[in-house]
Amino acid sequence: MTTLIKGQKVELTKTNPMLSNVRIGLGWESNKTHPVDLDVIALLVNSTGKIANKESIVYYNNLSSEGGGVQLLKDDRDGIGSGDGETVLINLKKLSPDIRKIIIAVNIHEAKENKQNFSDVLNSYARVVDDNNDKELYKYNLQDESHASTTILGEIYFYKNEWKFAAIGTGLQRGLTEFLSMFGFDEKRLDLVKPIPEKNTKREVIEMTNPLINLSKVELKKSGDKINLNKTQSPLGEILINLNWNQKGNQTSRGFFSSLFSGNTSIDLDLGCLYEMKNGSIGVVQALGNVFGDLRYAPYINLDQDDRTGESAGGENLRINGNKISEIKRILIFSFIYEGATNWSEVDGIVTLKQNNGPDIVVRLDNHRNGMSMCAIALIENMQNQTLSVQKIAKYYHGHQELDKAFNWGLEWVAGSK
Repeated sequence: MTTLIKGQKVELTKTNPMLSNVRIGLGWESNKTHPVDLDVIALLVNSTGKIANKESIVYYNNLSSEGGGVQLLKDDRDGIGSGDGETVLINLKKLSPDIRKIIIAVNIHEAKENKQNFSDVLNSYARVVDDNNDKELYKYNLQDESHASTTILGEIYFYKNEWKFAAIGTGLQRGLTEFLSMFGFDEKRLDLVKPIPEKNTKREVIEMTNPLINLSKVELKKSGDKINLNKTQSPLGEILINLNWNQKGNQTSRGFFSSLFSGNTSIDLDLGCLYEMKNGSIGVVQALGNVFGDLRYAPYINLDQDDRTGESAGGENLRINGNKISEIKRILIFSFIYEGATNWSEVDGIVTLKQNNGPDIVVRLDNHRNGMSMCAIALIENMQNQTLSVQKIAKYYHGHQELDKAFNWGLEWVAGSK
């Protein structure tokens, strides 16, 4: 391992011919009474020296570049604890041939609001690692740069048919505005609002999807956490959403609709969704009213069954025809208690979204609000007709009408039964 100094340029692929996956790890410490939230931002710059679109900017609200060449794997909110807090993985073989640089910057989130700059950041460093064998190639100790809130850490660039790394360490007084405008992009076009951290949480780490390390499962842990389904050259295919549960204290899965409590007290939980199509049509898929949908025709969503007894090991499943992504705008997944006590805290409810070319995405029904019959689980949205994003909601409502109003859906509701 070589320790770099500001301005130093080093070889990557020339000295490591087998190098294909480069991992950039960032670590830091901050004043414990005023934690600093550092965010890594990676820009994919083409041969013209510009970034083409939003997908060329990888940050906490866009975890992967188009094609998966650059991915954000971690987002640490305070720097407390050991090890890398922010991690970016770069697959050199997956980069478009037009990409000539990946410029990596570090930004203090809400620096102006919290009156923070890099003088508040202690012992910060960046590591360049061969992800195939976990070998640390270079390390660069960041320094305070003119009390700036954004620093260009370095860049991986292509020169004479080889990839190299340059340690830059330049602070930008105008922060992200200056950084993005240098490459022809307007900061205002980004969603720079992060999900609100849970109270009394000492360490917030979001593990992101990374097919290169073969994660089989990714959990969205907090309301607001968001992730995109993997982009592939082939269609998305069928996407399955399963809702299951375990009674607390019972280690054996009993199926989604088995009794929530001991004795004869039982519950009938239903899985469903609201949908909005690109042509403006809206509707619902659920067992209530026998609106089971169809995979072949709009809305291209189908509920497979209504299990009222809990005897089905597979619970209930919603299926989405991912090949029709261009016709779907958004889908709100929900569950509601049709019969039984509205005691969500006694249920370890879990939603699992299964995709063909990526890890399962898990959302737990936590943040319980007992006495409310309906839980908005996750919001699925179209991402430029290329993939779908999944955002954890986990909020509770008194019924369909209140849920509809909260998400501005616009349906008219009447009482119904099964």
